[in-house]
Amino acid sequence: MKNNNKIWLNELTWKDTEDHLKKDDIILFPIGSTEEHGLAGPLGLDSYVAISLAEDVAKKTGVLSTPPLWFGNSSHHMGFAGTISLRLDTLINVVRDVCISLAKHGFKKILIINGHKYSNLPALIGATHELHENELKDVFFAVIDPMKIGATIAKKIKQENEHHAGELEISEIMYKYPDLIKKELLDSENVNMKEIFSDFIADDLFGGGGDSMDISWNSEEQKKFTKTGAISNAKFASAEKGKEYHEHMVNNIVKLIEWLRVNKKD
Repeated sequence: MKNNNKIWLNELTWKDTEDHLKKDDIILFPIGSTEEHGLAGPLGLDSYVAISLAEDVAKKTGVLSTPPLWFGNSSHHMGFAGTISLRLDTLINVVRDVCISLAKHGFKKILIINGHKYSNLPALIGATHELHENELKDVFFAVIDPMKIGATIAKKIKQENEHHAGELEISEIMYKYPDLIKKELLDSENVNMKEIFSDFIADDLFGGGGDSMDISWNSEEQKKFTKTGAISNAKFASAEKGKEYHEHMVNNIVKLIEWLRVNKKD
């Protein structure tokens, strides 16, 4: 990460941080994963998503961001080399410890940016709900996920079902980190998830509507139904599409921060 006008907490001194807290108590906490993203996407794709969102939001608003957490709950991708997975309880405890540390020093509004769509959510939501109910009742928490803050723009610009290593997340990295995508190796087929897991599987994370169930699969099963690791067709990915998708999400997070500064001053 480059020095971007000192938006990263790890680039400040303790005195810089103390001075910053006198005027602002909002902080971003980007969390991603290190896991396979097909033959075309980097292992750190989800982390780069969280980092780029945090960085651009911080530049627009003047808030700080913690260093990113590069690991998430990725057990179902462990059939592919380079994937690193945290157990659910490990991730919960890391999130708890980081948030308790931040709150102790005066950060009262903690916005967690999850770049690892869906999979990290049980841990992140569980940890923040428990913290807000018990130890940190005076801290405002938000868990921000592309699957939710990018829902409306996704439906407008995507041409294929979006699941893992799909059109939208590949597009966002094409826009922000173009050298990390191997365009010549982009997958051009969708895995038929409904054939494998029934009509109740959500084969499009931005599909909306319809009755569905959360159905789990393990790394051995995933290695069988996708030889490359990708689940979605990414052939329509583009930097232009990534820019529209990314900036829509940045603007939504900025709107939340503006709302907090008016409505949650204490």
